Parts: sequence; structure tokens; C-alpha cells
Amino acid sequence: MNLLVAGFLVLGLFGPVIAADIDAGKEKAAACMACHGETGISTRADVPNLAGQKVKYLTNQLNAFRAGERKNPFMNAMASQLSDADIENLAAFFSSLEESTATAMSPVPESVIKTRVTFPDNYPQAFTHYTTINFPKRKQVRYYYANETALTAARRGETLPDGSVLLVEIFKAKLDADQKAMMGADGFFEKDKLVAFTAMEHQKGWGDGFPDLIRNNDWNYAVFKADKTLRSGMNQARCLVCHKPHVESSYVFSLNQLTDKAKAAK
Repeated sequence: MNLLVAGFLVLGLFGPVIAADIDAGKEKAAACMACHGETGISTRADVPNLAGQKVKYLTNQLNAFRAGERKNPFMNAMASQLSDADIENLAAFFSSLEESTATAMSPVPESVIKTRVTFPDNYPQAFTHYTTINFPKRKQVRYYYANETALTAARRGETLPDGSVLLVEIFKAKLDADQKAMMGADGFFEKDKLVAFTAMEHQKGWGDGFPDLIRNNDWNYAVFKADKTLRSGMNQARCLVCHKPHVESSYVFSLNQLTDKAKAAK
């Protein structure tokens, strides 16, 4: 059997061989570095280091995340956007990095920590409450608000434009003697202490510094303490990755509820 025929048989049995490109992998990995670190040493204790991992292991894991065989909301959202070549390139890049036995974690890149969102001066008077959601695992109840810009666009069935602001009040639920969240007559947990606010705002150019894999058009995200001061050091990548699959709904989980409220208030 000549080599050409043997080559075709190999391709037929195992599929085409992809020549990995480490430089392309490094470029694509910019979106991964917010959690896995710029040198492959992670930024969080619950995130694995990738530096020096075997190529086969990395490709297997990324393929499993992409197929949904391995479940993780962040990784499933990321891997679903990757081609076969992207996976091979990413695996080659992280495998090429020097493995570290140090226990120290990498810093989160400044590009995903810095947010341009500020607490809105016109809250609550210029905001409309549009939905409430219980979070049983966290024993929280959250109240969702939108400014007039977002409300008007939702009413018209349009993509939420520049100037849109969504704000969420996060309350601890009142607990009974058994430490279970107490349910109110309206079907929502009875609210106790206000613990934080989350916010997302869309303004022209605000997404320019984010890698394409995690960019949510021009949305930025922020968490504020109960006193309305910014909670510093938040890794926006975790918000960006979670919202990324929702491009058809302006990257907003609760767009249907916002639209229903906007049309009802017309």
C-alpha cells in the first residue's frame, strides 16, 4: 500500500488532521484568561489551571463542553462558539505554557474588572419595576427595574439600545424557625435585608475592550453594595459569559417579562 492511499485511509478513519496554531490559540485565549489567567494559572480557587496540561486532555474537555456532555454554564457558553480548529489551537497554546506548582492565583485582567457602569442618579423615580424572581438556593428575592429607554425599546419590540439600564434589587428572604424562606401571599419570598444591587448598562463603545467570545455588544455589568457604592474587583467575564448566549434577547434573561410589562403599561 503506498503512502498516499494509506493517508486517505487514515483520514477516512479518524477525520482530517488539524495543524494546531499556538499563536491563533493565544489570540482566542484572551477570553479565557479572565478566569484561567494570562499564564494559564487560574484567577479563582475553583477554576483549574490549564498551563502545561496535555493537549489531548484539553481537546477532550473542550469537545465535551461544546457537546453539552460535560455541564458547566460558563464553559458550555464559551465552547459552543468554538470550531474544531479553535479547540486544537487553544489546547496547543495552554499546553505550551509552563506548568506551575505555586499556590498563588493569577490576577484578574484589568480589562474585565473595570466597569463603566455607575449607580443611576435617577433611581428609583425614573425606573419601572417589571418582574420579581425568587432564588431558593440563595434564599433571596430579586426585584427587576428598567429605565425608560429600555422600556420604550421593549414596547416596540426593538433591540435594547444605548442608554438602556437594568437594575436589580437583591434582598435576603425572611426565614422561619427552620431556616426556610418565608413565602408571601403574592407567591414571592418575603423580603428582609437589602444586600446588593446588580446593574447592566448599554452605551456606545463600552464593549470594545472585551474579546469577541465574551463580548455582549456594548453592555457593561456591575455590582453595588446596599449603600449604592461599587463593589470593586468584580470579574465581569462571569456576567458576560452567562449572558452571551442570549444575543437574540438583547443579552437580557428577563426580556420577555420586560416586554410584557412595557406593553401592559402603554
